[in-house]
Amino acid sequence: MPLQIVRRDITEMNVDAIVNTTNEEMTGYSGVDLAVHQAAGKELDAACAKLVPLGLGTAKITDGYRLNAKYIIHTAGPVWEGGLRGEGIILKSCYVESLKLAVEHNCNSVAFPLISSGAYGYPKDQVLSYAVQIISEFLFDHELTVYLCVYDRTSYEFSRQMSDEIRKMLCDDSAKERFVLCDRRENYVPADCNAQAMPIASTPMLLNEEAAPVSRRRTAKKKSSAKEQSLHEYMKYMDKSFAQKLFDLIDERGMTDVECYKKANVDKKTFSKIKCNPETYRPSKQTAVAFAIALQLNLEETQDLLAAAGLTLSRSFTFDKIIRYFIQKEIYDIFVINEALFEFDQVLLGSF
Repeated sequence: MPLQIVRRDITEMNVDAIVNTTNEEMTGYSGVDLAVHQAAGKELDAACAKLVPLGLGTAKITDGYRLNAKYIIHTAGPVWEGGLRGEGIILKSCYVESLKLAVEHNCNSVAFPLISSGAYGYPKDQVLSYAVQIISEFLFDHELTVYLCVYDRTSYEFSRQMSDEIRKMLCDDSAKERFVLCDRRENYVPADCNAQAMPIASTPMLLNEEAAPVSRRRTAKKKSSAKEQSLHEYMKYMDKSFAQKLFDLIDERGMTDVECYKKANVDKKTFSKIKCNPETYRPSKQTAVAFAIALQLNLEETQDLLAAAGLTLSRSFTFDKIIRYFIQKEIYDIFVINEALFEFDQVLLGSF
């Protein structure tokens, strides 16, 4: 996918370029800067000495030396002083100027740390979402794979309100599942989640053929009809493929192909594969859902698109429940959804 959030040490990333957040003297003094200098070796110290000073919000590039990355892009982020000294403007410039340098040097992949997090004091509830916003805007006009390396959970905070709502939803669903799976004792109450007691209505079981004669007759009729058809005739009446339904929906929404795959966090290569193999292409679940989000489908429309790929959104898995939550809330920003999925240790939306 064009933008991925990963929990990795940036010095170990196997990409064309990594971004090093440093100070204006480029001294490798602490944090990411120190780690990059130590991993790259003494050659980097000498190269940086020739480039100083590095202005706030600007970016300069060196070789990667002993790193897996071919290049190191150095940028000087702002120290948070209450947001009244243009910190947001400087931070945006750090990301944009670094991305421009990556494109100028023909990089296909670049890894960023969370610039100005940690010792620089940028608010933890803003630093990740702001980075995602800036990078995603840039990627709308450029074909590039970008990794946001989040070293640990102490460097950012996901929206507390949204996190609480999702946790409550997951907890409530878990409680409901316990009711269904319990031994059907009346007024069964699970041990946690503060669930309210409620009786479980028993469902009568069909015990013999006479219990549902109409249903049986209909089933038998369908089977008989299917047997009379040849395989060729049967195949003619099959539903459209995932790709065919996808292209129909893109046209219905008045979107361009590029607009759709960019909003879905899908790369051009993957979309070209879909266009070249419309009958046989079968997406991963995260790719199929990503297109549903890009197209702003409701829950029923999403299930219909997924069904064309032999997939579904169940009520049993955390990933599926989180996707349902956002669709029902009519929140279709794929990067906000990916932040939530990352927070709950789920696979992100897009192409792999």
